[in-house]
Amino acid sequence: MEIEKLSGPDIDKALVELNQGLSEPWALADGKLTKTFRFRNFIDAFGFMTKAAIWAEKQRHHPEWFNVYNSVRVQLTTHDAGGISEKDFALAQKMEKVSAP
Repeated sequence: MEIEKLSGPDIDKALVELNQGLSEPWALADGKLTKTFRFRNFIDAFGFMTKAAIWAEKQRHHPEWFNVYNSVRVQLTTHDAGGISEKDFALAQKMEKVSAP
């Protein structure tokens, strides 16, 4: 099944929906869906990454991320589509759920 890159207006609409009710919003940076999650400590940050990794592996869609102590910077893009796709927004929504304390 081929994954399609979302158009600019579709990305903008999905970004508004994703960010509803979030105190720390997702943004576009370097052509990728981007957010930095902050946690109480390294254990909580690593736990978030573990939960997100399990779900990402099941979906065969993997984040680009960088962890330092209590923060995890995430960038999402669908390489097969050549940009942001619905898969990125689905992973972002899941990350929001698993990041909750």
